[in-house]
Amino acid sequence: MSRPTEPPPAKLIVGLLFRETGIRGKALDILQERFGALDMLTEPIPFVYTTYYEREMGAGLVRQVASFENLVEPGALPDIKLATNELEIGFSDQGKRRVNLDPGILTEERLILASGKNFTHRIYLRNGIYADLTLIYQKGGYRALPWTYADYREPMLLHFLKALKRKLLFQRTGRLPRTLS
Repeated sequence: MSRPTEPPPAKLIVGLLFRETGIRGKALDILQERFGALDMLTEPIPFVYTTYYEREMGAGLVRQVASFENLVEPGALPDIKLATNELEIGFSDQGKRRVNLDPGILTEERLILASGKNFTHRIYLRNGIYADLTLIYQKGGYRALPWTYADYREPMLLHFLKALKRKLLFQRTGRLPRTLS
């Protein structure tokens, strides 16, 4: 018989999709007020993977991924997603989002993004929020799955997430991992 235990704390990440750097800066400020200081932030890269968001947010979108110093309980993901949804609404103009915020939790084994949309590979959590298994850690790196979004397949982002895994392990143990795996 398995004995239920609480999972260890995880690394909070938030993917930001935006056009205006001013909105991005304000969103990051509020996220830090809510979740604590940033510890890493990817370089902004053009979001060229789909035109899905252009109708609402316009062309010329940019993607960045932020991580936060404070670790979070994995079970908090629905609350975090609901909070980022409220931020998106707060930054909206005439009902159109100016920033898209996609929170997720990174563990040694996986990256799970939160979603308000159901799909075959998503597991319902609560309050209308689903867990999207986006990446799994295997053979020394995070690996994409058939449904993984194109921007989360990018080698630079996968490298960033691997570095975050090392930081997560250090934060939990106070020791640097011996290897990169």
